[in-house]
Amino acid sequence: MIDNYQHSDITEAIIKAFYNVYNKLGYGFLEKVYEKALVIECKKLGLKCLVQCPIEVFYDNEPVGFYIADMIVNRYVIVEIKAASGICYEHEVQLVNYLKATEIEVGLLLNFGKKPEFKRKVFSSEYKD
Repeated sequence: MIDNYQHSDITEAIIKAFYNVYNKLGYGFLEKVYEKALVIECKKLGLKCLVQCPIEVFYDNEPVGFYIADMIVNRYVIVEIKAASGICYEHEVQLVNYLKATEIEVGLLLNFGKKPEFKRKVFSSEYKD
């Protein structure tokens, strides 16, 4: 892994946990199963995971709704878990929107599909209002 990215130590550990889970469980389970297994693997690696985290969304400083993020790891990385045939554009946009709605700048999209896939997304605070 490239270690000069923001929070690369955390994202590298999450990706390692992701592959550990995928190699043990394979393809075909519901996202919840992968989420719970990923939490177990992340804890083994010394990471702190918050699951099913509500993220409030504001428009002109007024609350307009909320999302539920699958995981927030070590307070610095949002993890979105999918069990789809492949990562699609809408999955990536969903993760970027989570980043926009929080102070968190780094996100991982993990797909437990027919083949394991991940995407790393960054939305810098300099672009946030």
